[in-house]
Amino acid sequence: MSISVPFPRTQPPGFELIGDEPVFDPERHLQLEEPNEIIMLADLGYTRAEIEGTATPVACSSPFRMLSNEGAEVMLETARRLRVFATPAGERIERVVRGGCYRSTWLRDLALSPDVTAHMSKIYGIDVAPHAMPLHLGHLNFEPSSIEKSIDKWHHDTLPLDYVMAVTDPAEVAGGRFEYFLGTKDEAAAFAARGETPPVDRRVAPEFAGPGYTIALHGNMVVHRAGEMFELCERISMVNGYVATDTTIDGQSRSRDLLHVDPPEVLFAEWAKFAAWRSQGRLATLVDSLDFTRDTDAVIRQLEHAIDDVQQAVVEMRNGLQPLEHYE
Repeated sequence: MSISVPFPRTQPPGFELIGDEPVFDPERHLQLEEPNEIIMLADLGYTRAEIEGTATPVACSSPFRMLSNEGAEVMLETARRLRVFATPAGERIERVVRGGCYRSTWLRDLALSPDVTAHMSKIYGIDVAPHAMPLHLGHLNFEPSSIEKSIDKWHHDTLPLDYVMAVTDPAEVAGGRFEYFLGTKDEAAAFAARGETPPVDRRVAPEFAGPGYTIALHGNMVVHRAGEMFELCERISMVNGYVATDTTIDGQSRSRDLLHVDPPEVLFAEWAKFAAWRSQGRLATLVDSLDFTRDTDAVIRQLEHAIDDVQQAVVEMRNGLQPLEHYE
């Protein structure tokens, strides 16, 4: 199993396990199937230069089955038990649960599952690991308190790669569809500058065949949202994050937005470890590959590049709250 930063052995302050859970059993709870279609970033209009350096040229997949019927039932029950911990995610989403893997061992073991990780690596076409920041593992989105409020705005994610799972049965939810934009982030920003959202004829709402079905997403590059609900009812989705294990590529993370969402006593430690892991990998590459040269500026640039993630994290931590990025 690919590992970036090991899951913490201790609980952060204020997080306690819910207890009395079934043991995660991949033989009983998983039913991994292949997606029928893979959409590439180029299909959305991204140029070769824009794709270069990203984690993968894959944009997203069609929905595929991840959980068995029993696994989907446990996932729903786990989400319902965690609902009491839901809080707003800044101005974007009214009800989310972050850090659910610190509260549920079943959700943690699903999020870290080596079987699922290998499956996602195959879909993305690269080696991935569960995200180094556990706050990005097993993230839960719940329906809003009224149908006048959207579940989530048009946005791109704060992390590079993730999957979105239907926890409740989509057939039993009026509206609340997951949608993505057939276009680029720049195009979405241009619509937003005019006070518009992506046009209906350029939106895709994939069909999730049931609970436990999942779509793989290059979340940092694909503009998406959870659409409006037409009747107020239970609607839950789960998002699990991944990182490319190749630390030489662009990190594609926007951790500063998490200052609006996550408790600092958890966020800062996770953020620091994530930045340290990426810089550690880049420094190791530098140790292994740097040759003798008269080009001292090139050496300095490579050294700066190796510690860029750490330096950026320090600046953003000190700068504090900045406006959230989204397209509404």
